[in-house]
Amino acid sequence: MKLAAALVATLLPFAANAAPEGYFDLAPGITLETGDTWISNLERFRLYGIQSCLRGTAYTDGQGNRQDCGEASLAMLAAYIKDTKPICAPVAKLNGISYVVCYATVGSQRLDLAQIMVTSGYAFAALKTDGLPYHAPYAIAEQLAQQKKAGLWQFSDVQHPSILLSREANQRSRSAQP
Repeated sequence: MKLAAALVATLLPFAANAAPEGYFDLAPGITLETGDTWISNLERFRLYGIQSCLRGTAYTDGQGNRQDCGEASLAMLAAYIKDTKPICAPVAKLNGISYVVCYATVGSQRLDLAQIMVTSGYAFAALKTDGLPYHAPYAIAEQLAQQKKAGLWQFSDVQHPSILLSREANQRSRSAQP
């Protein structure tokens, strides 16, 4: 009987901290590619509905220094993962990428990690080809972050990554025309 009680006492903390069924822990050992995408066990994951700043694009910080916008998004995602230990669930798979929703634990609350990234101003609402957001609440959060000059929005030369991606796609389609 004492052995059974000891076994339950030993296993209980692990069971309470494990991700619920259908979810997985966003654990150490992943390789962050961007502020919204990572690789784990040779599989690529991306937060559904958001777009991080593009690596290689720049903004000018408060001291007049040029900084890599994508690196800023990546650093914030890394910090949120480390500090909040999110759990994630797949919602779709397309072109070899598993799109996921993740929930971070802050105090006693579970919060949407993508929403945190957008609200803090280090990610943006991802837009479909028609210009509409994949997830409207993220577009609203983005507008509020922009109004409050949160995160990257405090810098006047930050460019929305969807605009940059759209320009790039338009240039490719023009150059492909005879």
